[in-house]
This record gives sequence, C-alpha cells and structure tokens, in this order.
Amino acid sequence: MKILKQFGVIFGVCWISLVIEHYLPFSFPASVIGMILLLICLLTGFLKIEHVQEKADFLLGNMAFFFVPAGVSIINYFDILKSTVLQLLVICVVSTIVTFAVTAYVVTLTVKLMEKKKGGKKA
Repeated sequence: MKILKQFGVIFGVCWISLVIEHYLPFSFPASVIGMILLLICLLTGFLKIEHVQEKADFLLGNMAFFFVPAGVSIINYFDILKSTVLQLLVICVVSTIVTFAVTAYVVTLTVKLMEKKKGGKKA
C-alpha cells in the first residue's frame, strides 16, 4: 500500500502540473512546474520526504531506461541529422565543457559557503 501511495503522490503532482500548464497563458514545461510544485510541497512540510523517497529513488535508479524511446527516435531521424553532424558535435562539446565549468564553480562555491558556515558556528 505504501508503494501505491508514493506513486500516487508523484503522479498526482505530475497531473496537477499538467493542469497548471494547460491554463497558463504562456508555454512552460509541465515537468518543470511539477518539480517546482514538489519542491514547494517539501519545503512547506505539506509533503514529507518519506512520502516520496522510496519511489523517487527507484525512478532515479532506473532513469536510463526512460531515455530508450528518445534514443530510438534519434535513430529514426539519422538521415536528417547526418547533414548537421559537425554542428551537433560542436554543440555537444561546448555545452559539456560549459556544464563542467559551471558545476565546478558551484561545487567550489558551495564548499566555501559550508566551510564559512561551520566556522561561524564554532566561534
């Protein structure tokens, strides 16, 4: 029963985000709305982490499985994509380097802030 409740919470948040997306006067992805909605529910205490943790861990652990349809779709359009393979490679390399750099900066900043916070508590 616990499993059904957790899936119910996750799918309920997804459904609410789809409804919100439908009524917004501008285009905004329902998945992002769902993540923001779930974050708000967790921060306000409306939902506890125990309400979704087990199923969220399961979904994250099997995330690669959810990318199979996207990979198959790319193969279906390979003839269209091969004419722009150089541009796609440049975009992938540049975006990977930028992602690495931003992640490194954010991790460094987070470590510094955590050390500063620890230092402030000791004094």
